[in-house]
Amino acid sequence: MDRSLCGGRGQVSVLSCFPPSVGRDIAVAVVKPLGAGLGNPGTRSLLCTDKQVKWTMEVLCYGLTLPLEGDTVKLCVDIYTDWLMALVSPRDSTPPPISRDPNLYVQKILRHLFNLFLPRSDQVNLVYLSLYQQVLCAVQVLARESTMMSRDTWETLLHFLLRINHAMLSPATAAGGVSDLLMAVLLEVWLLSCSRCFPSRSLWQTCRQMLSSWRHQPAVVEQWCRVVAALTSRLLQLTFGPSFPHFKVPEEDAALIPEDMDDKRIPQTWFRFLHLFSNPVELSRTAAVVPSQVSQGEVLRRGDSQLPNIFFKAMSGLRILVDAFLGVTMENKETIEQLLPNTEMTTRLHFRDRLPSFGISVTKSPFRDRLPSYGISRPRSGSAPPTPVNVLSVPSSPSSTSSSPPYNRQVTAANFSKTTNKTPTSPSSYWKSFSQLSSFSSPFCSSLRPSPSPLRCNVDSLLHLFGCWLFDAALISRDSAGQGDVAVMSNGWAAGRAEACGTLCRIFSCRKTAEDILSVYLSRFYLVLIQGLQASEKASSPVLASILLNSTSLFCCDLRGVNILLPPFISALENVLLDRELLKFKNFVTPVDLRRASILVLLSLLPIPMHFGSIQLEELLDRKLSADAATGTLLSLKPRLISVLIGALQTEADTCNIQLLLAAMLNLVQDSAVLEPAGRTQQETEPLLTGTSKLKQALGASQTSANRWTRGSNAAAVLWVQFLRLLTQRLTSQWRNDSAVCLSALEVLGGLAKVEVRVEESERMRVVSSVCTYIVFQCSRPPPLHSRDLHSIIVAAFQCLNVWLTQHPTLLGHKECLLEVLEIVELGISGMKSRQEQKVRCKEEKDQNPASLRVKEAAEATLSCVMQVSEAFPFVSGFLNEDVLLRSSCQSDSSLEKFRYFVLESSMILAFWEQTLRREQAQYPSLIMVIRGPSGRHTWSLELCPKPHEGQADTQEPLIPEQHSMAQEDARIQTVIKQQLLPESFDTVPSVKADHSIPTLHETITEEVQQQLEHLQTALKRQQQIEARPQASSRSAVTMTCRPPPPVTHFQAARLFLSHLGLLTSESVKDPGISGVPAPLVALDSSLPGFFDSLRNLDQLPSRISDSTFIIYMGAGQRTEAEILKNVESACNVHSHFLDFLSSLGWPVEVGQVGRVSTNRSEFSAVLGDSGGSVFDGKRFILMFTDSLTELTFIVPSLLHNGSSKSSEMLFPPAESPLNLPCHSKSNSYPAMMPCNSSECNLMIVWVEQFEDIENFPVSGLLSHTRSQTEMSISTIQLIYIHPLKTGLYRIHVSENTTSKFGLVVPLVSGSVVSKRSLGFLVREMVINWCHRRLLESDSTPPPHIRRKHIINDITLRYRSCHSEPAFYSSLFHEP
Repeated sequence: MDRSLCGGRGQVSVLSCFPPSVGRDIAVAVVKPLGAGLGNPGTRSLLCTDKQVKWTMEVLCYGLTLPLEGDTVKLCVDIYTDWLMALVSPRDSTPPPISRDPNLYVQKILRHLFNLFLPRSDQVNLVYLSLYQQVLCAVQVLARESTMMSRDTWETLLHFLLRINHAMLSPATAAGGVSDLLMAVLLEVWLLSCSRCFPSRSLWQTCRQMLSSWRHQPAVVEQWCRVVAALTSRLLQLTFGPSFPHFKVPEEDAALIPEDMDDKRIPQTWFRFLHLFSNPVELSRTAAVVPSQVSQGEVLRRGDSQLPNIFFKAMSGLRILVDAFLGVTMENKETIEQLLPNTEMTTRLHFRDRLPSFGISVTKSPFRDRLPSYGISRPRSGSAPPTPVNVLSVPSSPSSTSSSPPYNRQVTAANFSKTTNKTPTSPSSYWKSFSQLSSFSSPFCSSLRPSPSPLRCNVDSLLHLFGCWLFDAALISRDSAGQGDVAVMSNGWAAGRAEACGTLCRIFSCRKTAEDILSVYLSRFYLVLIQGLQASEKASSPVLASILLNSTSLFCCDLRGVNILLPPFISALENVLLDRELLKFKNFVTPVDLRRASILVLLSLLPIPMHFGSIQLEELLDRKLSADAATGTLLSLKPRLISVLIGALQTEADTCNIQLLLAAMLNLVQDSAVLEPAGRTQQETEPLLTGTSKLKQALGASQTSANRWTRGSNAAAVLWVQFLRLLTQRLTSQWRNDSAVCLSALEVLGGLAKVEVRVEESERMRVVSSVCTYIVFQCSRPPPLHSRDLHSIIVAAFQCLNVWLTQHPTLLGHKECLLEVLEIVELGISGMKSRQEQKVRCKEEKDQNPASLRVKEAAEATLSCVMQVSEAFPFVSGFLNEDVLLRSSCQSDSSLEKFRYFVLESSMILAFWEQTLRREQAQYPSLIMVIRGPSGRHTWSLELCPKPHEGQADTQEPLIPEQHSMAQEDARIQTVIKQQLLPESFDTVPSVKADHSIPTLHETITEEVQQQLEHLQTALKRQQQIEARPQASSRSAVTMTCRPPPPVTHFQAARLFLSHLGLLTSESVKDPGISGVPAPLVALDSSLPGFFDSLRNLDQLPSRISDSTFIIYMGAGQRTEAEILKNVESACNVHSHFLDFLSSLGWPVEVGQVGRVSTNRSEFSAVLGDSGGSVFDGKRFILMFTDSLTELTFIVPSLLHNGSSKSSEMLFPPAESPLNLPCHSKSNSYPAMMPCNSSECNLMIVWVEQFEDIENFPVSGLLSHTRSQTEMSISTIQLIYIHPLKTGLYRIHVSENTTSKFGLVVPLVSGSVVSKRSLGFLVREMVINWCHRRLLESDSTPPPHIRRKHIINDITLRYRSCHSEPAFYSSLFHEP
């Protein structure tokens, strides 16, 4: 470094050779007349020759060294600042020699002005500070507006600024508020020089060396960050083009970069400015920071050392630059400064991690959070949005917390008093101040955090630029500090280290799909994480928190060897998720956000142990570096992950976090259940026996029960039971007042019902009982608490109940379970139970007062589900209609007019056909009935049999026996039966007195009765004589055998059926006389036009929750719709795992032949052929999944046969009968999407080869290709992205364009990782749950059974018969 620059002496005047009094008197005498003429525009300068000017300048040079007594120094400054304007616009007061050669004199003036900045005893005087500002503002104007400056003048100006900054900032003591202005002017003038006269290499090197001795001043790092950020914003536009996300900085910062700066100079200037500050880690070594003439002991004696704070600010600036290069920008965020009125902090927090949203940002500059009280203007309101700030933000020194006026604002004494009188912030007060910010966090899904730009640079490129500093800062520790260094052990250094670790995590988490990273960078990064995640007492809590907050997607990026980090990460998750209070983290981060980030990390770790199984974990690390250097297989880590998951559910209280844990629960149970049949149960039983003492202490009693999975062969079943017990216990206690959590818990319970495990029936009954208890609690809430959201949760509970009853129909075989379900149904329909406190109320005594109409309808659907599951009446086929029955009939004159139609209770249409399909049924009253109700269409075959069918043989005996001959009749053995009224031993029993207490019949008869008896005896004797005559005659007498009459063949079966059900009463048939309310039993007139069309329209309405989903395959780097849709035309264009994924979603069904459903894998391959899935485009085949409550249709659109059509009808609902139903319509366009029987919610499942292509997915273009009607907006489309990882796992990203009032939809959430075994199941559950959510939240889209009920009511009103009551009865006795 040039000694003339760093020397402590300024320009020496000739007056210094004389006694001080002589020089002072001369200076006073000279400057007064010169200063008097400065304010008068027409006044000419008194100096006309070069000698006069040079002599006067010697006096002025000496005057600048005088103390502040009078206004001599001020007049000297006024004169010189006025003469400096000779290079801008010469004035009348400027001497002519200076106007003729301004560059020469300006250079000399700048050398003289340095004397003003020499150290003085009264340097903190406010007058001096105002003079400093006057000089700096003049220099600023000179550099900005002058067009005549030569290269020598530019270099002299830069030398002058370097010298005065070195004189003011190099001492170890704080420079006060003027330090901000000094650095701001220096950097701005330097930027102007780069644009007009680029500084020489030696000058750059000198600046770097001198600035390294100023870094102990907070203003240095703040102004450096400010300028580098502005240069970065300009550089990114030049490097990446206009399509790259704009890195917005405040307008004042952007204005620092000259508009006329050549684009070729921008990269050179940016790179040199970036390296001016040198390595921030050198701040930890005091000898490299403070000048050599200042003792390190002097720095150590200062209790307000700013080095840790400056180190943090430097790392924060680097983090901002890294985010800018990644293309991550945040806009329109709010400030939290108003939330902290009683603190001196203006730090803006933003939870910079991989979470969808954790941020609070500001509209002010993030590069200089606090500006000095003068000299630099603060950003105006409404200026450019800021760059986000990290969660571990450290407040800067209070000396820079006040606002700043514009550049030309004069300094007042009040401004300086506010700046100089504040006490620097100590590390202890720094940590304490963060506790006041712990309660502020944004909602989980309030706004999505922008993803990194697909145009971002590679990881290696970023690490080439910033890696050296970030790695050194992340590994800073006690061992790296010298013996005489500043106290590195201070907690303040942890904040900067945390910033470095978090920035590294963000860089590696932004790895592109096909990107290679140098092994040296990976190894150093893994070493940083292993040390940062230490679970020992010496571990740094800020570092651990920063790593977790920024590593939510670290295990989703296919980093080589990342699995060696599983043990330390699991230990970190145990420290966070199993700690209910998180006291050691509360001072610097919001516990909710830290736990949320940890849960997202857990979501990405869960499938790894089961996926890799027996792969060994080598002990690659020294135990001294990490206590988590575990050995064994990856599968041995599974019990720790399960324990963390259970413990987190027990300690978590935040709604969004609980929903994430519930999603992880279903993912884990399903994966375990599918894995065990593959023969891996025995492999995981042994390692599951291990556990940690910390988990046992954290989980308490639950750990004992949790270890039961580890000892049984059926680990998945025990895990299933554990989770169910925990869910049901929390659902009926802690969570029952949280609607969002309850809804997610009910969705997970419904998914667990579909997991195939072998458990005791009592465990399933426990779930049904818990859901019923939950419904009772919600229905029993006081009326003021009832709302639509509450009723939505009750409806969801009934839906969960339906799932359990249909998936496990044996539950209804238990009396207690069936009784409890029916009581809940009764409660939902009527509003109260019949049995309450040992009192029974009959139906007639109860008032119909349900919680709401929606709850009543949900209870009715559950009752219908119970009836169908319990098989109260077996039906012939659920999809037989009148046309099919007539074609199958043996009658030749069959027609639709043969059917009688009735409506029962305005909710069920009964179609009676009094014919038989079999000849043997003609002997009994038989009836074929088609029932159309809210639950669908069912066909019953009824027969009134006099004896049960169980005792009949296959070949029934005729009712009329054959004729027998007389010989056969006589040959029969005849047995004489003696009729006795009393037993034979009655006469042998001796009588007692009690036998004579009752008088005999002869003793009680009267004369009248005696006559009647005699008459009767005479008649009996006469009859006996008549009956005795054939026996006395010859044997030729012929006797006739009694035979039954011939059976009746016309029964009027419809009348018999209605009569047996008690429906043919006057109360059932008579019109109640209420307008719009029909009778309980109404006959329909099928002869009216449009009747059968209305029935067909009713049959086309699905009775189950139906949804259709598009499946898109997006290749690497594809942007257009045509490229994307063309992928599925050939199997060569798609990944083989994509075809496996299609086969796991459902079964191939031919359009028009939907009644034929096959689950055979070989048939799927036969249908698929050589296509990549285009065969399931909805015109030839579709993929369909159906169960008792849901029908899902998956369509793979393509460009093959893509025509145009004005409309496209909904696909016919899938059939379960072997009959092939005709296709209702043919169309060249894709079938209309049917989410929730409405166009309001639509889903797309997108398979992306490169994860970064998600940002370029053309949603609107694909909608126009896949739909003929584009009335829906993009905001109504729900996108689920599936990205295959090289490990065989799948990364999930959910783009929630429409928010749900109940929070997240489970089980798939952004950031989760799933295995191939569970992918299809989880996607189906996600589609079903999303459809249910939309139904619960929509007011205009009723459930399918309600829509059918409304259509039936409409048919009743339109086609009801107008006959009178007698005519109605008469019609039952006649054929239709």
